[in-house]
Amino acid sequence: MKQSITYYITLFIIKLKGVKKNFSKDPIDYKKIRKEDIHHSKGAFFKQNQVRNFDISNTRITEVKKDKVSNNLLIFIHGGAFISGPTKLHWDTIQEISKQIEYTIWMCDYPKAPEHTISEISKNIDSVYDNALEHYQPSQITLIGDSVGGTLIACLMQRLVKKNSELPRKIILVSPVMDATMSNPEIDIIDPIDPMLSKAGVLSAKKMCVGDHDLKNEMISPLYGSFEKFPPTVLYLAQHDITYPDQLLTVDKLQKAKITLEVVEGENMPHIWPFLPVMKEAKIALKDIIHRLNN
Repeated sequence: MKQSITYYITLFIIKLKGVKKNFSKDPIDYKKIRKEDIHHSKGAFFKQNQVRNFDISNTRITEVKKDKVSNNLLIFIHGGAFISGPTKLHWDTIQEISKQIEYTIWMCDYPKAPEHTISEISKNIDSVYDNALEHYQPSQITLIGDSVGGTLIACLMQRLVKKNSELPRKIILVSPVMDATMSNPEIDIIDPIDPMLSKAGVLSAKKMCVGDHDLKNEMISPLYGSFEKFPPTVLYLAQHDITYPDQLLTVDKLQKAKITLEVVEGENMPHIWPFLPVMKEAKIALKDIIHRLNN
């Protein structure tokens, strides 16, 4: 498949910003990466729509909805290697989604490592979902997350299944990080061509987050857990992404568990490509996500 000119422009911008360089450091410089964080919605779109902020546990929720009453909730759990986020690309994605669907959206700005461990982060995600169930039926709730946001959603589903709790209508995982150990030998093959992430930095971030647990703990590495009884799942994978090999193993596990599964694979795409700005391939992928939310 021939890539668009905007694909190459995007890769150039990523290189210019030093994203790969930042994720090649061990220990990872989380304070530097956090300089891209935006914790409050900004811009005309958010001023023109109904936006309110409230806290669930230690997670700041930014609720975005239009004037029209919606019976559907989209819980948006952003990525950022557990150490940072949300960023402008997350807010821009929420804006674009909100323009085209009749959903209430919750942006979940959860606690970050190294100040907080995966145990506390997971408890926060549980609390957010429990709170959602107080206001919506499970069939009205969809969750979407990119990178470790996808990790947190997958881990949440495993906990809900174990507790025999009510599951959401659907989950959408964009480049989820499924194994915090980064031990898959295929990762070393992709690392040189991944324009955004590097094994050293990602692994460093996971070690900052794991606390007293092992990196293979299901709380941070859903690949080692069960995928039985998962809700309908959509996976967006990127071939030039070091998290791709573990996502393929996840696809295999989901298929063996006979889960309703749709896989969208981005040929030569980088990590979280549907959320990247400018790129034609990203716009097509995000349009596809919105189509799935509307149907």
